[in-house]
Amino acid sequence: MKSNMGTTDRIIRLILAVFLLGYAYSQASWLAFGCSLFTFYEAGASWCVLYQLIGKNTCPLSKK
Repeated sequence: MKSNMGTTDRIIRLILAVFLLGYAYSQASWLAFGCSLFTFYEAGASWCVLYQLIGKNTCPLSKK
């Protein structure tokens, strides 16, 4: 998997994952817990499946 998320997107996903985890804990929701884990994975791996499908890339260009 090639990285397709920039730093801003990763931070937003990480914050979203923390909120989802809190919601999952407070509501005892396994679905929200699974979504939280997947969002943590996306933030950690810098890879988004939706970005991959639509061809979007927010990573900064590497300088030669």
